[in-house]
This record gives sequence, C-alpha cells and structure tokens, in this order.
Amino acid sequence: MSFFPKWPLARGPVVPPDERLPWGTTGVMGIQHLVAMSGSTILGPLLMGFDPNLAILFSGIGTLIFFLLVGGRVPSYLGSSFSFIAVVIAVTGYAGSGPNPNIGPALGGIIACGALYAAIGGLVMFTGSNWIERLMPPAVTGAVGAAIGLNLAPVAVKGIQGAGPHVIVALGTLIATALIAVYAPLAIRRISILAGILTGYVLYLVMGNVMGLLPPVSFAELATAPWIGMPTFHTPTFEMGAMLLIAPVAFILVAENLGHIKAIGAMTGRNLDPYIGRGFLGDGIATMVSGAGGGTGVTTYVENMGVMAVTRVYSTLIFVVAAFAAIALGFSPKFGALLRTIPGPVLGGLAVIVFGLIAAAMIRLWVDNRVDFSDPRNLLTVGVALILGSGDFTVTIGGFSIAGIGTATIAAIGLYQLLGIGRRDPVGVVHGLPESDADTARGPVR
Repeated sequence: MSFFPKWPLARGPVVPPDERLPWGTTGVMGIQHLVAMSGSTILGPLLMGFDPNLAILFSGIGTLIFFLLVGGRVPSYLGSSFSFIAVVIAVTGYAGSGPNPNIGPALGGIIACGALYAAIGGLVMFTGSNWIERLMPPAVTGAVGAAIGLNLAPVAVKGIQGAGPHVIVALGTLIATALIAVYAPLAIRRISILAGILTGYVLYLVMGNVMGLLPPVSFAELATAPWIGMPTFHTPTFEMGAMLLIAPVAFILVAENLGHIKAIGAMTGRNLDPYIGRGFLGDGIATMVSGAGGGTGVTTYVENMGVMAVTRVYSTLIFVVAAFAAIALGFSPKFGALLRTIPGPVLGGLAVIVFGLIAAAMIRLWVDNRVDFSDPRNLLTVGVALILGSGDFTVTIGGFSIAGIGTATIAAIGLYQLLGIGRRDPVGVVHGLPESDADTARGPVR
C-alpha cells in the first residue's frame, strides 16, 4: 500500500477519505471548512492575548503536518485548542485585553506540551492505544476537562463586568450567540461563534461609534496595514514552572484526538485505529511548531467533523485546500489588524459561552459513555478534580508551582488509579459497556 491514497474521483453520494470531488468542488468545500473552523480558531488566541493571525497561520501549517503524518487517510482540521486558555492565563498573568506582554513562557510551555504529546504518539504507534484508554477513561478526562472550564469562570465573569453599556454588549453577544446556535439554519449554526462575533461587533459599533456610550473602535491600524506581509513571530522562553503547568494539557489533547479519530472512523465506516498514534504524533509536532513561532496549541476540530457529517464528504484533500487558504490569511497583516479591533465586551460575552461549554461538554462525555456515578471510584475522582481545578489549588515545591489545572489533572489520574487497585476492568469496556459498544459510545470530545 502506498503512503498516500490515489484519490480517484468519487462516484457515489458519500465521498470517503481516499477519494475526491471534482477540483472546483473540492476548492469550495475547503473554503467551507475554513469558515467552519475560523470562529473558534480566532477566539481562542484573543482570549489568551495571542495574535489571532498567527493562530490562523499555524492552524494551516499544523493541518498539513497532521495530513502528512497520517498519510492523508484521516480527515481532520487542526485549530486553536481552548484547553490551553486557563494554564496560559495562569502562567502569564494576562489581564484579559490587548496583546499578552508575557507570551514567552507560555510558548515554551506549549512546546513542552507538544513534545509530551508527540512522545505519547510515538509510544502508541508501537504499543497500541489500550493503555491510554485504561489510564484516562471518560471519568478522568471529563473531570480534567470540566475543571479547566470551571477554573476559567472568574476570567469570563471579569470580561462581562463593567458599566451598563459594556454589560449590554457582553450579554447581547452572549444571547445572540446562543440564539444563533439553537435557532439558526444548520449552515449558520456550524459557525455560531463567528456569527456571534459579528453580531456583538455590530452592537458595539452602534453603542460606541454611533451613540458614544462606549469608547469607539479605532480603525487606524486597519487602514494602514498592508494586505500582504510577514506576520510578527514571537520567541519562546523555557521556564520549568510554566512547562510543568502547561505540559499536562497533552493528556486532554490525547483524549480529544482519540475520541475524534474513533468518531471519524464510525462516520466513514473505516478502521482508523492504526492511525491513532500517528495522529497524536502529528498533532504534537503541530503544537510544537505553533508554539515555536508564537501560535497557540492546536487540536483536531469537532466543528469540521460536523460539516463532514452533514455533507458526507470525507475526502482528506479538502483539508489541504482549507490549510493553504488559512496560511494565505496568515500572511495578511490587514486581516490580523481587523481581528484585533474586536471589542473587549464582545470577547467577554463569548468567553462565558465558551468556558461554560468546556465544562458542559464533559457532562455530555460522561452521559454518552454512561459513566456510573453510583461507583465511588468515579464520584470521588470527579469531585476532587473539580474542587482542585475550580478553586485553583496551587502546590509549590521549591521554586516550582503547580496551579489548579495541574493539580486537578494529577489528582484525577492518580486517584482513579489508586482507587482501582484490586479491581479488574477488562480492556475495551467503558464503565460497564460491552466491548462491541465501547467505541461507539466514546464520542468526540472538545
């Protein structure tokens, strides 16, 4: 079997990963996937004070790296991961608006996370993924993910607090995004975050630039920025405390990617398990490359999985088109200047939704996987992790500090394994599910 598929022209209504549409249609589908990922990929870096233009650029580069590592056989797009937001804010002390002035240590931590992730991928390539599922079952990954969302609650609340007009814009953005996500046509619901940004932006312009109730948005930088030019890259610095805090996010990324690859396999009717390790490796390397240049950590995107499920087009070539389009946008300073004009109250309203969804998605993970909370092992693991994460419990050892997300991760993994001593759960069983149902139940995680 050749390293890459041949991608013959598809003849049926369902386009599998190793086939393609006519080139014109492939281009259109690629742009559709670019739009689907853009809202989250832009929002993630803005909430951390990163350059969204660099995030777009490295999302395209990361997607190409992933495509190469899996031999063009797993359809996925890699965009900004929200799992990094809490630890980046903790490391940098980011105030919540404008560029992050202390980005260097965070970038070093992102590289460390990517290296750990890539190492796990290499190990899985030789040993299989059963040990990953045993070490981090849904009770554990859900607990850590929910702790991340709850840890960010003070940041979200701070973003919506302010004078009356500020609160109106923030809550207006929140409500508009929620209404779009529930009631809009399916195509618009897929880009609800992007639509929410646009709605909140217009509301701010009315209240700020027209009515004078808020500081007006300045378009001076946008007017002078060139259409094409080199982005401003950032240099990472390597501080042990930052690396120890951010590196454990790799375990969340592993859980996300594992769920995504299994879900894509179920959608396409293909056994993609042989590519799990290569997928981890590709995502890990992509995260390292992104961090080395000033971008965020990346992960496979469920938004693009939704587009595939609706269109039934799984051709991996459409993600190559989307990746190159994202790279082109990354080399447009005018596009970056436009993103930097998004007002703070708009980001605050979206933060409430996004951070809340991080926690709520973990509840769905527990439900989908039928996690048995009558089992004290699961109940204690989740309860302890949630309190440590939401309370931001910090442990200082010598000159190193491990904050809430780190302690919650260590507690969830360690306590679950400690409370499992003497118990024998067969490999392939997810909390009582027979082996044949386990993979089906383990849906995508984000």
